[in-house]
Order: sequence, then structure tokens, then C-alpha cells
Amino acid sequence: MKFYNRTNELAHLEQIRNLSFQDHSRMTVVTGRRRVGKTSLIMKSVESTPEGIAKGTHKPTIYLFVGRKNEAALCTEFAPIIAQSLGTFVPGEIRSFSSLFRYLMELAQNKSFNLVIDEFQEFTNINESVYSDMQNIWDQYKDKSRMNLIVSGSVYSLMQKIFQNSKEPLFGRADNIIKLEAFNLSALKEIIHDYHPKYTNEDLLALYAFTGGVPKYVELLCDNGKLSTQEMIEFMIWENSSFTDEGKNLLIEEFGKNYATYFSILSAISGGINTQPEIESALGNKSIGGQIKRLVEDYNIISRQRPLMAKAGTQTVRYEIQDNFIRFWFNYFDRYRSLIEIKNFIGLQAIVKADYPTYSGKILEKYFKQKFAESFEYKAIGSWWEARDNQNEIDIVALKMIKNKAVAVEVKRQKKNFKPELFALKVEHLKHKLLPKYNIEAICLSLEDM
Repeated sequence: MKFYNRTNELAHLEQIRNLSFQDHSRMTVVTGRRRVGKTSLIMKSVESTPEGIAKGTHKPTIYLFVGRKNEAALCTEFAPIIAQSLGTFVPGEIRSFSSLFRYLMELAQNKSFNLVIDEFQEFTNINESVYSDMQNIWDQYKDKSRMNLIVSGSVYSLMQKIFQNSKEPLFGRADNIIKLEAFNLSALKEIIHDYHPKYTNEDLLALYAFTGGVPKYVELLCDNGKLSTQEMIEFMIWENSSFTDEGKNLLIEEFGKNYATYFSILSAISGGINTQPEIESALGNKSIGGQIKRLVEDYNIISRQRPLMAKAGTQTVRYEIQDNFIRFWFNYFDRYRSLIEIKNFIGLQAIVKADYPTYSGKILEKYFKQKFAESFEYKAIGSWWEARDNQNEIDIVALKMIKNKAVAVEVKRQKKNFKPELFALKVEHLKHKLLPKYNIEAICLSLEDM
């Protein structure tokens, strides 16, 4: 699949690179969940261009991947990569990464280059003192060298800890932190149009529902020509599918060995149990406040959903899995693990196909919230409900940038199922309770409005 989107990120990285070479060294951190395209973005930002070569402004790039192995073995592996990339001699006796990094910073005093360190968080498992050593070396050399240092990592919680925890040695050392997100909706539309020009809105919704716009998953579907709803389901659910264990592998990297309780919480949320008391009850009245807090704040996997304009301390809170793929994985791959173990992939495909109209209805609501957000026309977007009265729940309430104007939305897969008179009563109740001074436009959005 060709390189899509990321225009703003590339422009930002180009600006940082130019400053690194013209002024002094900069450290940039690129984070984001696994498969979101961090390495592709970074390497695109440092690749040589005909214009750069012609102008003589192109600088060499060293790419170092931190595998989980012995530190001395890593250095032995890195030495020829550095020598080839820079056309320079690297002493063979270097056996520690800190010594190697110091050597590179010394070189950068006389030669400008890009240094990319991928899976940077792995030094936590190899030699955690690397971070404090790097801090000292960086502080010593950054102002008198011209290196464009980019570090990236897929374990979000560890990368956040390394660079944003005030107790860590590299806290405050990153000049820029870029959190790479999945493709936005316009990029998804462009991609599906390029690879499946006759796509339906149902196909677009399925691509969004199954992948959440995560580039690697989108690429797998595009490169294999599986972009109708049915083809996507059948491609993701078969004996040799790379999706079968993807959710488990992704999350165990974040949670480590003590993942069982986290998995139970996510499984409950995916099944519609979305308040803390309900989740604790489902887990045998186990106290999970600490795990919920970490899932929200450290792992960035679930989010707290409050009624629009509710105060931060309100007890009316629902939890939602933010990542569409993880939500899908828990709903089907995790829940029906017994079918996978006996290799009944046909049976699991049938379950997903039968359940899809119901499952995708909630995802369609999320799609429209994202569409509203990407329009930049609103100052607040959310849902609204009352703690003890689900009859008055409204799927989307969005406050416009224009003073005292709002939109209330009911989301239906098919517009024929919309009951305008009943919705008008809900909107009137919302106006009375929450937005008395607002002019509220009441609308229904469906598949045809995507």
C-alpha cells in the first residue's frame, strides 16, 4: 500500500530536522500503538529526495532497532550499520550502548545526520541505566552537535513513563513528542476509494469498525483485495489469520505478566458492562479502581464517558474501549476462543456476520462523533443521558462554535427506523434540563450520511 496521509506530521518532522542541522541537536519522541505506522512515518521523513540530493542538503540516516538481546550483542550488531550509514570507522571494542551513543554525539559535532532508535523502550529490559547515561551524554553534547535524534516505541505506557514521568532521567529531554494516531476518516475514504472504487458505505463502516484506521490492518486488507464487508470478515477470521492473536499479543506487551484482570475488565466492557460497579460485580466483586485508572491514564486503552457538560467529578461514568480493533477482538476473538481452539472458523464467521448489523450500529455512532470532531465546527461533542432514566438518552449532542447553537443526533443504520416525534420529545427534555438558551437542531444520521 502506498504512503497515505501524515502531511502535518511530516511537515513537523521536516521542521525539526532542519533546526537540528542548522542550530543544534533535537530529540523527538514518536509514540503510538503498535501497527500505527511510526517507523514508516519516521523513515519517510528522513528519506532522500531528488531535490535534497541535487541541493546537497540530504543527510545520512542511521536506523537502529532495539531487539530484546544482550547489550554487547546489540552493539556488535549496530557497529557495521553505523559504519555503513556514515561512511566512518566504528571502534570494535564498544560493548555498551552509552559508549556507542557518546561516540555518535561526538561525531555529530562535525557531521549532521539522522539517528533513529526504534523500540526504544526495550532498553528497560536490556539495561535500564542506558536512560540515565543517555541523559548525561545528551546534556553534554546537544548544544554543540547537529544530530536529528528520533526515538520511537510501541509500548505506550513505557514510552510515557520514560519521557513524561518526572522521576525518570529522560524527563524533559524530548524537544518534541508526537503521538501518532490511526488514519482519519478522510484518509480511510481515500484509501478504500483507491483500492475498491465501487465500495458501499457499509464497506466503509466495516473497514472503520474492524481496523479503526490502524494503517497495518488497513494495509493487510488492501494488499489482499479484501474490502467488502463479507470479504473482510472472512479474511480476518480463518486458520492462519494474523488477527487471531493480535489483540492478546498487543496488550500483553503493555500489561506484562499480570494481564488477567485487565483482560477481564476489557472483556466485560466489550460485552456492554460499562460502569465500575457493574464491572466489579461481573468480576466477583473484585475491587478494580486501580486497574481502571491505569487503563485510562497509563495505557490509554479505555476512556471515561460522561454525559455532555457533566462535571469531572460526576459518578455518572461509563467506560468505553477506544481502539476499534481491540473492541472487535474482545467481542469475537476473545469471547469465542473455544471456537478458535477447535478451528471452527466457519462458525465464528457466521456469528460475526449475524451480529454485525447490531455491533456496527454503535460503531456508526462513534464514526459520526469522529466526523464531527474532524470538521472543527464544534467546541464539545458527546452523548447525553440521565443516571436513572435511559429513556432520554441521546446518541450525540454537539455544541457548535457559533454561540448557543447545538445539534442533537439520533444515529440509525437505516433512516426508516427513525421516529422523529419521539426524538423531538427527548430533545425538548435535553433543552429544558441542560441547554435552555440553545437553538438545537434535531437530526437523524444513518449509513447514507457517511
